[in-house]
Amino acid sequence: MEILVAVIAFAGALLAAIAVGALIQRLRDEPEGWLIAWTVAVVSLCLSLAVIGIGYVFGFGSVTFRIYQITGSLLAPLWLAVGMVQLLAEKVPPRFLAWLGGIALTIVSVAILVFDPLKSEDLGKSLPPAANFWAIIPDKLLLGVHVVDILIMLGMLVVAGLKWRQGDEYDTDNLHASAVIVPSGMALVGAMRFTVPALFTTALLAVAAAAVWYTVLRPLAPYEDDDEDDFDSDRDERPSRRDERSQRREERAQHHDERPMFRDEAPMPPPPGPRGVPEPVPGGPGLPPSPPRRSSGLGDLVAEYRAGDQGVDYAARMAPPPDSGPSTGYIMNGAPPAGPPQRPDFAMPGTGAVYPGAELFSPAAQQQQQQPGSGKPSPTIYGLLTVFTIMDGAGEAFDRLAEATVEAVRRGEPDTLVYACHAVKSAPLQRIVYELYRDEVAYRDHQRQPHVERFLNERQAMVLATNVIELNVNAAKVVPLPTAMY
Repeated sequence: MEILVAVIAFAGALLAAIAVGALIQRLRDEPEGWLIAWTVAVVSLCLSLAVIGIGYVFGFGSVTFRIYQITGSLLAPLWLAVGMVQLLAEKVPPRFLAWLGGIALTIVSVAILVFDPLKSEDLGKSLPPAANFWAIIPDKLLLGVHVVDILIMLGMLVVAGLKWRQGDEYDTDNLHASAVIVPSGMALVGAMRFTVPALFTTALLAVAAAAVWYTVLRPLAPYEDDDEDDFDSDRDERPSRRDERSQRREERAQHHDERPMFRDEAPMPPPPGPRGVPEPVPGGPGLPPSPPRRSSGLGDLVAEYRAGDQGVDYAARMAPPPDSGPSTGYIMNGAPPAGPPQRPDFAMPGTGAVYPGAELFSPAAQQQQQQPGSGKPSPTIYGLLTVFTIMDGAGEAFDRLAEATVEAVRRGEPDTLVYACHAVKSAPLQRIVYELYRDEVAYRDHQRQPHVERFLNERQAMVLATNVIELNVNAAKVVPLPTAMY
């Protein structure tokens, strides 16, 4: 039996040493607190297993017994618990308290376990029970540390489960890690605290090291695509896992008070006032002015427009449209275009719906356009290009809300020249709204409309990011678009 225990101990020490190498390699790429804590724990397990093997071959002494107890009974479960806090805590204070408590307990406990005299020096070649050789102070100290370890690990397991219920792939990975580490750590504490067979204790030490190794080496979110493995420079520039997880938490925190829209759910209408009249909105007479416009910025627009392998013909998109106009969806105007119905030009991509102002395509406006002139747009025309990055699954709800808003703009805003909503072929989670107003006064009047206020409020639960670009019109050609045929 002694030879079998020694073989298992040396094999477990070798396994723990390999796990230490894997942890150090991971630390070079991702210096996280939980990796540091678990590295300390696995190094302690490696030393404890090596000492068990040496003790079963050459016999235990005072030094080997103290090393075995300090590494296996004190440091390994303590730093497994500290690593759990570092993994699951999102705020700085709990992570700092875990570091502070772990370091303080390590220093004080190691000093006591090293210098406190043993009850007996006759240890032999079998695994010595701790209660038979420690005095009352080291024994109670280890008991207190073990209780703290168990409480922390159980608490972190509960936290991981609660986060997983409404979390993402990061929380799923954390729950998986907790389900592996916590039972291993608790079994290790039980084996070191109570009198169990030496073979069982040695095996549990090796299993704890293997559990950490498995947890660290398994794929963790964010999951990388196969076609990104060849771009080492891009992988090096990617933020750490904690930074990406914090970005996800911030994005979700912006919407935690708002119920998301589902695919089959229609947007709720705004609450009507007396006799069905919409309630007044901010910015009207006697009310506070509307909030200032968001400053321009491209943000992550370039990254979202990567078309991948779809082979989009951008040259065709940039080419000037034929006289019949691009086939971009629906058109609603005050009167149908003069002349026979025109056939849509299917060479251009269908990217959305456009509803210009009613007077833009009226017969009087068309006659005025046919009169000779400079052709230069008015310098007072004000334009906006807004890029929305929407949540996965909210596309249909956003499109329904946008269509209702555009219809209201068409009916009640004669100074809104163009108000078009587009989908992006190469980016399914993006919508682009293109707006042209007669002047900035018309734009401010547009912002005060009830349907615009509704659009701003109801889209919050569907949109992750918004990029607004202010425009000046240097040159333009606007023609009636083909109507949708049903």
